[in-house]
Amino acid sequence: MAPLTRNRARPEDDVPMALSAEYYAQRAIAGLLISEGTQISPEGKGYAWTPGIYSEVQVAGWKSVTDAVHAKGGKIVAQLWHVGPVSHDTLQPDGKPPVAPSAIAAESRTFDGKEFLPASTLRALELSEIPRIIEDYRKAAANAKVAGFDGVEIHAANGYLLDQFMRDGANKREGVPMAGRSRTVPASFWR
Repeated sequence: MAPLTRNRARPEDDVPMALSAEYYAQRAIAGLLISEGTQISPEGKGYAWTPGIYSEVQVAGWKSVTDAVHAKGGKIVAQLWHVGPVSHDTLQPDGKPPVAPSAIAAESRTFDGKEFLPASTLRALELSEIPRIIEDYRKAAANAKVAGFDGVEIHAANGYLLDQFMRDGANKREGVPMAGRSRTVPASFWR
């Protein structure tokens, strides 16, 4: 089953709730499920009520989801994302601007919990910040393993952060852009 954003996480801490476990368990017959986009850090959030996988309580929430899917005979991988420029400062920690490879406005809208708003003014990531984001992805993958996921998919499309790094229209840094793609990595890869 392809990933589908549900916007059903608990608003105060982005934890998947019982409704998420029920939703995914109902679809376990599909065989392999890919979770909705799951932010790797508070900075990676771009839409209200989307789940995270960077805190212990979020990992516990996802564990109830993976247990429910496995009980029905299905497999589930976590789709990890950092939406980068496709966000609004009201969704960012301390109201800071969303980040991107270069400070080029995203022509998109995002849902803040009340309405759809144009993406906020961005700021370009400093070179020194990139290792932190890589570490956020690593920690999110490790958290996915603890939560019982069967693997992870790194979301690298749709104008989100990793996709922007690969696009010459959005990335004015040195380097060669590549076409954006998502990749599924089995759990055995990170054991």
